[in-house]
Amino acid sequence: MAVLSELEPKKVFEYFEKLCSVPHGSYNTKLISDLCVSFAKELGLRWRQDEANNVVIWKEASPGYEEAAPVILQGHIDMVCVKELGCPKDMAKEGIDLVTDGAWVWGDRTSLGGDNGIAVAMILAILADDTLPHPPLEAVFTVDEEVGMDGAFALDCSDLKGRKLINLDSEEEGVFTVSCAGGLRMDCILPGRQAPLNGEKGYVITLSGLLGGHSGGEIHKGRASANQVMGRVLFSAMERIPGLRVADMQGGKFDNVICSANQARAAVPADKAAELEAFVREFDAVLKNEYAGCDDGITLACESGSLEGALSREDTSRVLHTLLVIPQGVQAMNVDFPGLVQTSLNMGVMAMEEDGLHFSISVRSCIASQKTMIAQRVRAILEMGGGVVSERGNYPGWQFARQSVLRENALAAYKAVTGKEGAIEATHGGLECGLFIEKIPGLDAISMGPELHDVHSTQERLSVASTGRMYETTCELLKRSK
Repeated sequence: MAVLSELEPKKVFEYFEKLCSVPHGSYNTKLISDLCVSFAKELGLRWRQDEANNVVIWKEASPGYEEAAPVILQGHIDMVCVKELGCPKDMAKEGIDLVTDGAWVWGDRTSLGGDNGIAVAMILAILADDTLPHPPLEAVFTVDEEVGMDGAFALDCSDLKGRKLINLDSEEEGVFTVSCAGGLRMDCILPGRQAPLNGEKGYVITLSGLLGGHSGGEIHKGRASANQVMGRVLFSAMERIPGLRVADMQGGKFDNVICSANQARAAVPADKAAELEAFVREFDAVLKNEYAGCDDGITLACESGSLEGALSREDTSRVLHTLLVIPQGVQAMNVDFPGLVQTSLNMGVMAMEEDGLHFSISVRSCIASQKTMIAQRVRAILEMGGGVVSERGNYPGWQFARQSVLRENALAAYKAVTGKEGAIEATHGGLECGLFIEKIPGLDAISMGPELHDVHSTQERLSVASTGRMYETTCELLKRSK
């Protein structure tokens, strides 16, 4: 029996479970794209699938809404795949094992993909229900949103007639998003060559137990970035033990996720081994004190490990000096929306390659000039450290519109369903709305969605009751779009 078969709205959770049954991490979206096409075929609806695996499905207006303007419903079909250490699941080949207690839904030792699979499920349920009153619908399912909005960049919007966009990629019930940050990704290399050891003793240094999380939605919570902290750990160790040489640093899987673990390998003079072990014990206590209350599980540990080589002392010093001064986290807060992060950056993925240390940085800001400024700062630091930087995935922000009929209707729909007032907010996360607004002049957009907690992590949870309320709100909003 299906795990979610007893949950309401039944059709929403039926589609969600089907979507979760196939792997659909970013850059691995062919199966889920084809699944969406099969749903369209089953429903007898017109559809289009492009080479990027984006899917568009059209549905004619219900009776009485034939003269209404079309509305675009939109979500993305890729997810961030994260699993616990020791979890045997191959998320590139297997779907999610769902778990529910009736109030929440989560993945068994993995991320859930509620961001943004629940949006796709809600839209499919709307398309499948011939009893709902609605204007002409254009359902748009994009790919690879989590890795730079590649699908939205690639999407041909010339056959979309809607000038109202309901994006279902928000994660706080009753909060209607009307503005978001733009962003870009920076790929950085600090060159360095490995050389044989000269009698030094090798160590594996592990930083673990961090919460991680979304680098947009949770960057303000003060959580540690394992990549950034490991740079500080090794720099501090180098100050204590000048002969330290770095051999490896590995952390993170996604640019837009706050890195939750980093494992480094380093060598120290054999007569300094005990000193390194003592330093790690001391610095573990330092980190536990600093991150108490926001990353209580943070743990720094080391154990001896064999090494064939490491960077020279000179390369080690240059790399660690550079890492230490690269900023991480919140850089500016927004004055128009109190509590909103305006500008930030996140060191997402790090790995030592044959030619040196590679790492990526995700830059976000709703102010284009500040996004440029942070990119300049990172580039200047890398160049001074002998490194190189390239940029990709530069996407626009979404500027707040003073007037919006769609926004007013959404607030009214939410109050009609719940009896509560909705809130208008901006987000520091990246949303595809900015790209759609850039491609479709005059587009009125809003983003909303059910309650999701700790997305992009193994703690991700989807509220069942909230899903029902936001599904009803979406249906009510369509009813009002006459």
